[in-house]
Amino acid sequence: MSRATRTNFFKPGGPVRDKAATTESASRIIIEAEAAARAKKTERLRKLRLAAEIAAGEKVADKT
Repeated sequence: MSRATRTNFFKPGGPVRDKAATTESASRIIIEAEAAARAKKTERLRKLRLAAEIAAGEKVADKT
């Protein structure tokens, strides 16, 4: 039977760089997803605004 040591009971911790890289990778994925969603929403709202402006312009033309 082997002698009881710290390494037998506790797994040695991985390098801090691995944890930092994992966190950075996850944060970049989240940020990119949020940016894509924001761009999609902006494009949708821009189309709605332009359609509303065209509709408002047609109403003004009909009244005169």
